[in-house]
Amino acid sequence: MEKINHSLSSSVFLAATLTVLPNRSQFFLYESVSLSCGQQGNSSDWTVKRNISPEITEDCPRPTDRRNESHCFIDDIYPLDTGVYWCESAAGKCSNTVNITVTGSVILESPVLPEMEGDDVTLRCRNRTTSSSSLTTDFYKDQLFIGSSSTGNITIHSVSKSDEGLYRCHISGAGGSPGSWLTVRARHPEAPQSSLTHILLPVAGVCLLLAVVMLFFFWRHRKDATPLPSLDDLSRSLRPLTSSPPPAPPVALWEALQVDQIVDPAVQ
Repeated sequence: MEKINHSLSSSVFLAATLTVLPNRSQFFLYESVSLSCGQQGNSSDWTVKRNISPEITEDCPRPTDRRNESHCFIDDIYPLDTGVYWCESAAGKCSNTVNITVTGSVILESPVLPEMEGDDVTLRCRNRTTSSSSLTTDFYKDQLFIGSSSTGNITIHSVSKSDEGLYRCHISGAGGSPGSWLTVRARHPEAPQSSLTHILLPVAGVCLLLAVVMLFFFWRHRKDATPLPSLDDLSRSLRPLTSSPPPAPPVALWEALQVDQIVDPAVQ
């Protein structure tokens, strides 16, 4: 299945999650596949749906011994089972979508659910009849060659959003696989900060600083045990300085001494 629908897969907030066992979206003919709806709460409210052609949307086959519609099991998968699978509630809510592809030659094993940024992701190319470890395997992303392997595996270290894309593999002498989409999700999405937070944080910091300064001066005052002078005490202590005349200059003082000597000659 070449055209892949990712409109629901890109949703971050999902009421349920469709999981696939084994954890891959490509399968060989006659393999067994299990699909289930995982949800916090009652998962039985969800049904596994599939769209295997533009005209057919139906419930996914479930085990005959179980009535739980949130679980789907395909014992022998056929190319007719190729299509889009998802979980749907009675209210019409949908989960992520998974594109299941059935082929008889070469498949690419890649994670079904989104990988977290920073994780290592290993892609495996498998041939149904021949061990891929003995043949050269080429890997492609969005039709571009990204590397070769003699083991049939390639590892993407510390994946990021730029690693998202459609991956394929080709085994020499065996053929190529269908495309498989790799989705990468942010590890710690940051919640947007409100404008009120930007206002309150600086105000709280200033208030805390003022409180610390006041406590410091109060502690110093108690430690010294000396009362602070009032404004009246300061004015009384400064008044004599402002009312007394300035001292006489040295020349005037000398003339005054000379006059005293002339007026009192009897002292001599």
